[in-house]
Amino acid sequence: MRIGISSYTYTWAVGVPGHLPAQTLGVLDLVERAHSLGVPVLQVADNLPLDQLPEDDLNALAARARALGVSIEIGTRGIDADYIARYLSLAQLLGSPLLRVIIAQKGRELTPDEAISILKPQQDAFESAGVTLAIENHDKFSTDELVHVVQELGTDWAGICLDTVNSFGALEGPGVVVDKLGPFAVNLHVKDFAVRRAGHMMGFEIEGRPAGEGQLNVTWLLDKLGARDRNLSAIIELWTPPGPTLEATIATEGEWAERSVHNLKKLLCVQS
Repeated sequence: MRIGISSYTYTWAVGVPGHLPAQTLGVLDLVERAHSLGVPVLQVADNLPLDQLPEDDLNALAARARALGVSIEIGTRGIDADYIARYLSLAQLLGSPLLRVIIAQKGRELTPDEAISILKPQQDAFESAGVTLAIENHDKFSTDELVHVVQELGTDWAGICLDTVNSFGALEGPGVVVDKLGPFAVNLHVKDFAVRRAGHMMGFEIEGRPAGEGQLNVTWLLDKLGARDRNLSAIIELWTPPGPTLEATIATEGEWAERSVHNLKKLLCVQS
């Protein structure tokens, strides 16, 4: 298993709409972060859209990543045919073995069968490119619906990007998500969390934690996925809660990233 960071490891530093820092973190900055943390993978997702970068910047990203020995994985949100074709070409340019997608379409929500009808014609292009389609579990589809989508598309070219927290929005916790989606996982988002009662005692809040320091049993997760025997990348994502200032939040986010990498390396070492 290969540990990686993401543009969603540093969400605040990359830029949250309405909360932009004076100097945002770009793709080349993230490559340098991956190298300095000693992780071999960087996943660039939809909060840092690669299709909006000039060709020179994309070529610079590819060259710098090669020079530092950092593998690039890419992701996006949306599955319209022309849009997916553009990102498939970006995956080839950057040497990404997968394209992580969130099933969405501008203006409306898709049903599982609509998603299948849009994605299925892309199979030949993905197989020719040698790129795997990695569908991330989110709050719109249940795990059963996602299993249906992947099985209908075909597991020879499509699989699941398994996120450990997102499906709370579909009323499914990590136990259900890992049991049902684990066999189809081609990519892993290690996102730790804490569930706590709200201060007014009426309801609960789900808040992020550094990987290995929350309620996610990471050892169990790796064992269930058979991670040591599969060529999965484990991408650290963070839900860092806002602090008193944006600068303080970004500083906490950076500290959490370092702790998460340290903890995950330690857990993998213990298991090896």
